[in-house]
Amino acid sequence: MTFIKALRTILPKEAILTNEPMAKHTTLKIGGPADILVKPNTSEQLRNVYKLCEDNNWPMVLLGSGSNVLIADEGIRGLVMLTTGLDEIHVDTPLNKKFGYITAGAGTKLSKLAEAACKAGLSGLEFIHAIPGSVGGAVYMNAGAYEQFISGVCVCVTLLVNDKLVDVPVNEMGFDYRTSRLQQGEGIVIKATFRLPYGNTEEIRTKMNELNQLRKSKHPQEPSAGSTFKNPKGYAAWELIKNAGMSGYIVGGAKMSDKHSNFAVNINNASADDMCRLLDAVRNKVHEISNVWLEPEIKIIGRNYPWM
Repeated sequence: MTFIKALRTILPKEAILTNEPMAKHTTLKIGGPADILVKPNTSEQLRNVYKLCEDNNWPMVLLGSGSNVLIADEGIRGLVMLTTGLDEIHVDTPLNKKFGYITAGAGTKLSKLAEAACKAGLSGLEFIHAIPGSVGGAVYMNAGAYEQFISGVCVCVTLLVNDKLVDVPVNEMGFDYRTSRLQQGEGIVIKATFRLPYGNTEEIRTKMNELNQLRKSKHPQEPSAGSTFKNPKGYAAWELIKNAGMSGYIVGGAKMSDKHSNFAVNINNASADDMCRLLDAVRNKVHEISNVWLEPEIKIIGRNYPWM
């Protein structure tokens, strides 16, 4: 049985795409074709596809909403698994308790999760409403904004580890600044549970709107992957980039935003090569001026770079 035929025993035909342009599935709107792209709708389908790849030594890349990634122009050899179909949300708001709980699938958009919390009168997720990512990606990189992080509200993550579903408490997830144990290949996020205090729905909505407006006023609206570089200890990446004179710097169709120096944006059908040459130029100039090496926050998939 061929690999594609085996996939069709797991997924419906329409959930399997071949030679699929990855630019259609990333917020940067950049990326060459994936050999195969699949869209499971249940954790069981995801589990079976993962096992099929393992058994056949097929390389596999997991992707959610496509933010925080840069796909190479050459595309991705092997299989890409989109988790966007795993977006169920379960809300538990027990009476006479100080906290409620929300469990969301790995592919759930952060805006959808924040909206569900607001509707249930649960506060603490307002900061994620405008982040263009999914639950799985947010857990993977311990996403955050405005001095708040996913690790501060998450209590448990269900992972697929060695073909088994395992519930991992937050203190065993290895969370730190923009990282988790997942970045060492220790499992795939299936869902995550958040503990949130009760609040006033109108106040929660007001705070979300305020943070959304703040984000729009400070962040560029062109296609981007979010913050490009991590903040080195004791520094702000945007400030280092600005002080190095790299705000507005352009390589091909890629540009460091004038509006926010730590956002690399796609202004004119940029290629992944444009973007990588831009990042390299920024890193070198910042090191020349400030003697600090910036570490990319975005993940480059499909090509290896020695400085990544």
